[in-house]
Amino acid sequence: MTRDYYELPKSTLIMRFLWKCAGGDRYLLERSTYSDQIKYMCLGGIVFATGAMAGLAGGYAFYTIFEPRGSAIENPIDAQTVILALFFGVIWGLMIFNIDRFIVTSTGKGDGTEAITIGELKSAFPRIIMGIIIAMTISKPVEIRMFKTEIDIKLREKQLEQQADYQAKVDKTYSDREKLLEKEFGNIAKERNDLNERIKNSEKEYIDQLNGRVEGSVPGDGKLAGALKAKLDDLTNQLKEFDVKNGKNLAELNKRKEELRTAKEKERNNNEKIANGLDGLLERIKIAHEVSGFWISLFITLLFMAIELTPIFFKLMLTKTTYDYLAENRDELIKAENGIEVRYDYYKDKQGIERHLIINHEADKLMFEKIKISEIQRELTNYAVSKYKERELKKIDDNLEDYIKNINE
Repeated sequence: MTRDYYELPKSTLIMRFLWKCAGGDRYLLERSTYSDQIKYMCLGGIVFATGAMAGLAGGYAFYTIFEPRGSAIENPIDAQTVILALFFGVIWGLMIFNIDRFIVTSTGKGDGTEAITIGELKSAFPRIIMGIIIAMTISKPVEIRMFKTEIDIKLREKQLEQQADYQAKVDKTYSDREKLLEKEFGNIAKERNDLNERIKNSEKEYIDQLNGRVEGSVPGDGKLAGALKAKLDDLTNQLKEFDVKNGKNLAELNKRKEELRTAKEKERNNNEKIANGLDGLLERIKIAHEVSGFWISLFITLLFMAIELTPIFFKLMLTKTTYDYLAENRDELIKAENGIEVRYDYYKDKQGIERHLIINHEADKLMFEKIKISEIQRELTNYAVSKYKERELKKIDDNLEDYIKNINE
C-alpha cells in the first residue's frame, strides 16, 4: 500500500509463509506496520521450527523403535526403516505444527498489555499444559541422539551382561531338566554310571600294573595282571548284560537326553539375538538419564519447553498495535455486513459476570417475516372457516328438513 508519509517494504515469499505459520492475516499485515510484520514473522518462525524439530525427533524415535536389532556398537543403518521413519517424521511434524499453530492463533492478546496477569495465565493454562507435553515428546528423542555414543557403549555393556545372565539361566534350567529326567528313569542311569566308573578304575589299575606303576608288585603280564584283566573283562560283561537287560529304557533315556542337549544348544544360539533385543527406545531413554544426569536432562527438557511455550507467552505479552485495530475493524465490518450486533458487557449472569448481548439482525428479520406470514395464514384460515360456516348455516335455514333427514340416514 502506497502512503506519502510511510512506505512498507514489499513482503517476500518466506515472510508470507511465516505469517501463515503464525496464523497472521496477510491482507492486514501488508497494511499495518513493519514491526507487526516482523513480530508475526518471528512468531511463525518459532512455530515452524518447533514443527520441524518435532518431525526430526519423531522420525528418529520411530527408527529407534523399529530398526533391526543388533549390537549397539555395530548396527548398520537399515534403508527400509529409514524411509518409513522419514514418512512418519513428516506426518508427526505436520501434526505438531498444526497443534502449535492452533495454540498460537487461539491464545489471543490477553488484556493487550505487556504484563501477564493471573487471569491471562488461567485462560492460557490448557495451552501451556499442551505445550509442555509436546516439548517433552520432542526433547527425549533429541536427548538420546545427543548422547548416542555414550548410550551405545553403555547399552553394549548391558547386552553382554544380558548374554551372560541368560546363558547361566539356560545352563541351570537344562541341568535341572536332565536331573529330573534321570530321576524319572529310576536307578538305571545311576547303576550304569557306577559300572562305567568301576570299569574306568579297573582299566587304570590293569594298565598301571602292566607299566610297573604299582609299588610292591612285579611289572608285566603276571598273575596280578591276569587277575586285573579278568576283573576288567567281568565288569565289561556286566555292562553289556546291563545294556541288553535295560536297552529299551536306556535308549529312551539317551534319546531324551539328546533332545534336551539339542534344545539347550538352540537356546544358547538364541542368546545373542535375545540380548540384542535390549535396544529399544525406553532402554535408551533410561541410559540417557544415567549418562547425562538429572540436571543436564532437565536442562534439555526445559530448553525445549522454553521454545515451545515462547509463542504463548509472547502473544500474552504483546501490546495492541495497528494490526490488532485493523483486525478488530475487519471483524466489526464483517459482523455489520452480516447483520450481527454485539452490545458489550450488556448484562450480568447469575454469577455476576458481565456478558455480551448478541443480536443477529438478519436472523431476526427472517424470523419476523416468518412470524408475520404465519399470522396472516392464521387470519386467512379463520376467515375461510367463518365463511364456510355462514354458507352451511344458510343451507340449513333454506332446507332444514333435508338436513335433518341426512343426519338420520
